[in-house]
Amino acid sequence: MPEPLLQTSALNGGYGGKPVLQGVDIEVNEGEIVAIIGRNGVGKSTLMKTLIGLLPIQRGSIRIRGQQVDGLSAHRRARLGIGYVPQGRDVFPRMTVLENLMVGQSISGRKLDGKIEEVYHYFPILQERASQRAGTLSGGQQQQLAIGRVLMGGPSLVLLDEPSEGIQPNIVQSIARIMVDLNAKSGLGVVFVEQNIDMIRAMAQRCYVMDKGRITTALTRADLDDQALIRSYLSV
Repeated sequence: MPEPLLQTSALNGGYGGKPVLQGVDIEVNEGEIVAIIGRNGVGKSTLMKTLIGLLPIQRGSIRIRGQQVDGLSAHRRARLGIGYVPQGRDVFPRMTVLENLMVGQSISGRKLDGKIEEVYHYFPILQERASQRAGTLSGGQQQQLAIGRVLMGGPSLVLLDEPSEGIQPNIVQSIARIMVDLNAKSGLGVVFVEQNIDMIRAMAQRCYVMDKGRITTALTRADLDDQALIRSYLSV
């Protein structure tokens, strides 16, 4: 059996020594799209920041294709093929769209031929606004830029934290279609935190439910067709 693309074991972590994650075990195989859902404040964003290396691990382990990455910085993890799009997007507002995209390429440490054309193919607005400062884009355009910037590095796994937040529905639908298409064509793995039921159902092949820093339930694709069930895990 091949090693999972991403695997955590008994993962504990949080802020300033205060535990938020309480023994999280997840496994994502090559080419999977997996959602992490749950009510607000249960540790979903903390998990994403811990996976990419922005928060330290207190106990447990994270493996990428069998390689333990607990001690690696976020920069080193990016070079192993992990892309991260944070909640709130975090584009560089004073830099142009094109400059933001080039940062994504430089972080990966690789120059991949044809990557800019691929990003422009999926997000044509970025080509139209290539010379525009990122801070002047709409929220939906900034989200597209944040995803495009990550794709410039040719990741094998993308972590998306609340990609629908503050974005108009047509762009949410477009992003979901694009991620599914990238997954189908290139085997891109995706782990995403989300509250938008439509986006969860459009993208996820399966789903983990978090509550109080733990994974409490694993849902199949068939489970995701039950909107009432999904809503019960998201409601306050």
